[in-house]
Amino acid sequence: MTSANPASPAQRNRAWRHIGRALAAAAAMAALTGCEDKNTFVAPPPPKVDVATPVQRAVTRYVEATGNTAPIKIVDLVARVQGFLQSIDYQDGTFVKQGTQLFTIEPETYKLKLEQAQAAEAGAQASLRQAEADFRRQTDLVQRQAVAQSTLDTSTSNRDNAQANLLQAQANTRLAEVNYGYTKVSAPFDGVVSAHMVSIGELVGVSSPTQLATIVAMDPIYVNFTVNEQDVLRIRAESARRGLTAADLKQFPIQVGLQTETGYPHEGRLDYVAPTINQSTGTLAVRGVVPNDKRVLLPGYFVRVRVPFTQEKNALLVPDTALGSDQGGRYLLVVGKDNTVEQRKVQIGPADSGLRVIESGLEPDDRVVIAGLLRVIPGQKIDPQVTKIDQSQASAK
Repeated sequence: MTSANPASPAQRNRAWRHIGRALAAAAAMAALTGCEDKNTFVAPPPPKVDVATPVQRAVTRYVEATGNTAPIKIVDLVARVQGFLQSIDYQDGTFVKQGTQLFTIEPETYKLKLEQAQAAEAGAQASLRQAEADFRRQTDLVQRQAVAQSTLDTSTSNRDNAQANLLQAQANTRLAEVNYGYTKVSAPFDGVVSAHMVSIGELVGVSSPTQLATIVAMDPIYVNFTVNEQDVLRIRAESARRGLTAADLKQFPIQVGLQTETGYPHEGRLDYVAPTINQSTGTLAVRGVVPNDKRVLLPGYFVRVRVPFTQEKNALLVPDTALGSDQGGRYLLVVGKDNTVEQRKVQIGPADSGLRVIESGLEPDDRVVIAGLLRVIPGQKIDPQVTKIDQSQASAK
């Protein structure tokens, strides 16, 4: 038999190349299969988020407004008699007590007029005594029929004229005393006196009263503010529920704070409530009185005002940072029993000691997301980290 032709070297090389390619392909397939086993997707764990139940406590409801301070008394000091200003008896801008002498208008002329009137009064009294003595004498003579009745009539007329002259003289004396008193201008009440508006030696009170200065009472001080119609309706409804009268409303406390002050450090009481609503603004004018013995409040200050009118025993409160907002209003992120986040629409109330009152939409046992709102979305499961709402950083009332 004839043996097969042995393969040439070229053929053997081609065969080995085919075998190498097959082994490489098999190795690649094995590698790919191994990678797929190692890169299988594993879902990340739920994010850890701080949650807390709302704070539940008594909360005082306030009517809040802005207003201005005004002096309880302010008076222009004027010269009520004519004369040259003799002295200025105070320092501009100082606090003075009631009765303190502030200005002196040359008193000598008015003192002389007073003495003249007093002398005339003394003469009238002497004339009246003489007329009364003559009247008694003539009355006795007429009773004894020693003189005619006409003589008694004349004596009676003289006595009556003397009495009238005395009354006139007494009135002149009183008028002279008043004018003499006007030469000394005194403080009508405790207050701060403005800078003087005239100089020593200037003629004042020539044709009309001349303003000398202004005195302003500083303690207590008025606080004027307005309340919108909606708040008025709420207050009236609460007052009717509690059986309060208009007199009771005027005893309500008010709290006042300046722009630079924290909270409402000044306390007073309501003093006046207007009887009608201003139709052009829809507001009710209200006034309070605040003690101001240290004169911290100056007339004309812009102030913040709040008036407590009711108290809610079990209000729910959360931090402002827990609140979100969208086109539908304000909302909270609440965690359900299955740890799924739910967006809950809420109605918010006033701030109280650094927390926000939630009027509706929240229950006392709801778990509220209080931190990390940007890391969670509604419908997402989370790992709730239960904590308590910190009230230590609450702002002062």
